[in-house]
Amino acid sequence: MRRYETIIIIDPDLSEEQRAPLFERCNNLIPQYGGLLVMHDDWGQKKLAYDIKKKARGYYTRLDYCGTGDLVDELERFFRIDDRVLKFMTVLLEKQVDIDRIKEEMILAEKAEKEAAAARKDALEKNSAPDVEAATPESQETQPEGPQPTAIQSEEEE
Repeated sequence: MRRYETIIIIDPDLSEEQRAPLFERCNNLIPQYGGLLVMHDDWGQKKLAYDIKKKARGYYTRLDYCGTGDLVDELERFFRIDDRVLKFMTVLLEKQVDIDRIKEEMILAEKAEKEAAAARKDALEKNSAPDVEAATPESQETQPEGPQPTAIQSEEEE
């Protein structure tokens, strides 16, 4: 089994609901052909280097997956006939991959992401807690009430 990466540029005028069936079809094709979806990475809308089908922007998505040549052929056939896809490109990343190793890496990455999210949540909770020391009057500087004099000179005085 080989590891591939496919970059897809989709029509930017489509809403999230209109893009979802396209991604769902891709996510269903990969297991049907005995493949493994490693990552589905949405990059969002980007400016194109040149107009494609009279569009100056495109919605970029990256698929990282393992599979055979038949899977790549079927994905590319689907992209060619679907009008929502402006461009696509598939690149071979590795000729021989160990599926078990990739699954382990995916599990470790998921755990690390969960831990990072928990750490961010804890940091936000810690930062949003009221600071008791800052609320005491002794720690606050006293400001005199009323308007403050300013040292602005007019051009005539100089």
